[in-house]
Amino acid sequence: MKNWKLVPKNTKVAKYVECYWFLEKEQCDVGNNHPKLNPDPFAHLILSSQNHKFHYEQNNVAQKGDGSHFIFPHLNTFTMDHSNPFLIIGIKFKLGGLYSLQSQLPNLKLDTITAVEINKLHGFQSLNVESLLHNAVIKPQEVCDTLDEMLEPWLMQNREDKHSKLVRDIFPLLGTTPIAQMGKVLHRSQRTIERSFLKVTHLTLKQYQSMNRLDNILNYLYKLDDGAVDWADLAAKFEFSDQPHLIRYLKSSLGKTPGEYAKHRDLTIDIYGDFDFS
Repeated sequence: MKNWKLVPKNTKVAKYVECYWFLEKEQCDVGNNHPKLNPDPFAHLILSSQNHKFHYEQNNVAQKGDGSHFIFPHLNTFTMDHSNPFLIIGIKFKLGGLYSLQSQLPNLKLDTITAVEINKLHGFQSLNVESLLHNAVIKPQEVCDTLDEMLEPWLMQNREDKHSKLVRDIFPLLGTTPIAQMGKVLHRSQRTIERSFLKVTHLTLKQYQSMNRLDNILNYLYKLDDGAVDWADLAAKFEFSDQPHLIRYLKSSLGKTPGEYAKHRDLTIDIYGDFDFS
């Protein structure tokens, strides 16, 4: 199993793209064939070969198809079918990064997987996805440079407005400033802050903060052995009122209690690891 994660070098691309990532599962790799994708406020464009079959299931409803596809922000966990070997490259967009490109994309809808014809995106007409996937195994930085080159003309067709600009100002505050104080810090009404954030990201500020907290918890747990987890301490560390509050939160977010999660460890981070920046 191989993976990597790199950031764009092109500053124009980096305005909208958080990072590029790569994952290869080989025939000899042993592990859970149905990993779970935890809730995520960010959109990802998955580049894959045309014969790659994708399958995402949520609440017994399957979303499936062939080839490249968008994973739009999702509030609930997806179960994926990773039974067969695959190579995929992911483009992780910044929060609300697709908002300014809506006229060129399928309708963005939460909890949705949408197939996309890559060669119909502006700037991607000459992209050989098969060659790109092959090079991703041996030449990660070269692949990222290629993606920078391909993405720039597409991303430069953006249509920025007051809402997208405001969300760019909101984002740095999300980890440090209480929601109720954001309007004061940015000299805007709280209603304006909330409305613009929802319009651009399709999420409320509370939904984003909840998913961000979950991501921080999962990254923290990934570094611990199961026996080293003290759930009461974890509740205090991540500012839950008590351990039952943490249990309800994880049950709501992942569909599992902390004990059930510790037993199965079936999220993508547990199965494929935490992609460190190369």
